[in-house]
Amino acid sequence: MVSLMRNNRNVFTVGQLNAYIKDMFMQDLLLRNILVRGEISNCKYHASGHIYFTLKDPKGVVNCVMFAGNRSGLSFRLTEGQQVIVAGEVSVFERDGKYQIYARQIIREGAGELYERYEQLKRELEAAGYFDEAHKQEIPRYIKTLGIVTADTGAAVRDIIQIARRRNPYVQIILYPSLVQGAGAAPSIVQGIQALERIGVDVMIVGRGGGSIEDLWAFNELSVAQAVYQCTVPIISAVGHETDTTIIDYVSDLRAPTPSAAAELAVTDVREIIGSLELYRRDLQRRMEIHIRDWRSRCRQQESRVIHLSPAGRIREKRMYCVRLEERLQERMQRVLQSRQTRLALSIERMKGLSPLEKLSSGYAYLTDASGKNIRSVEQVSVDMKLRVQLADGNFDVLVTRKEKA
Repeated sequence: MVSLMRNNRNVFTVGQLNAYIKDMFMQDLLLRNILVRGEISNCKYHASGHIYFTLKDPKGVVNCVMFAGNRSGLSFRLTEGQQVIVAGEVSVFERDGKYQIYARQIIREGAGELYERYEQLKRELEAAGYFDEAHKQEIPRYIKTLGIVTADTGAAVRDIIQIARRRNPYVQIILYPSLVQGAGAAPSIVQGIQALERIGVDVMIVGRGGGSIEDLWAFNELSVAQAVYQCTVPIISAVGHETDTTIIDYVSDLRAPTPSAAAELAVTDVREIIGSLELYRRDLQRRMEIHIRDWRSRCRQQESRVIHLSPAGRIREKRMYCVRLEERLQERMQRVLQSRQTRLALSIERMKGLSPLEKLSSGYAYLTDASGKNIRSVEQVSVDMKLRVQLADGNFDVLVTRKEKA
């Protein structure tokens, strides 16, 4: 006992032990992908969406859980006493130290053989490239004709037609009434796909309502998968409920969870189209108004340049230049005239001081002889000599009667 306690390397905690055992489970490839047959017991649907149940047979029981994320692979509701096959992995829940099956898919016992055929065909078609995204065709957004391959009775076709007409009453709906269950269902579905392809519909919905794997088996047939793969018209698969998955769901160009959803995916709501067109119209109008304003501004600029550079514009510009020069010349001439008038006035004033008339107007006279010679001295006159006297306002003649020297 003492030697055992001394060797601490061999001592594990409970959590380490459970983790070690879980790791061993994870390394076992068989336990990571296993099919277990048994009877459902103690089934509980949790509010979180998880399903907890026990799988039992006469020799033992094992706890199982299916998480909400894997419930898409469950096409029916689990009830007590059901015989099922659970596909999943076995692992350890470390907290409790118990192993349990983590279910990925659950099928009824009677469907086990069909499930194996389904899985085998799925693997073969996947390897052949039937599921490749590169082969998928784009679903047209705006269609004129919608083809439907399904039974002409039942809720599926009614839902598709009702929703399609409500979303866009102008879409033409062409129904190929085919068998969707039974021995002749697969050939009937293939004929429907080929017939609508020859007509030339824009998009095609292939499907039916929900059911068991046996009811949906026609959509898992190789011939139907090949018809969908080879069809040049985009195909939307709408088989069963959201939890039902068939081979053509992988092969088709688009999978719809339900027939109603398929109609919504195939037919665009005309109200959305009208709303989009109205938005486009407003945006186009706004852009056109901006564009027109911009071009009007450019035209005005070009018009101004053309007017400026045109012969009439050049003449008008030169005429304005000449008018300005004329105004400047008149201003300068006016200044010169004013200056000359001022100078003339000054000269006149100076001349007035020298003018004989001005002196005469002051009371003086201008005396000349008969020949007009100016008499400046008494020596130039004699008695009885006629003289002419010039005054400011006229002249008269005088006769010298006496002469006296100063």
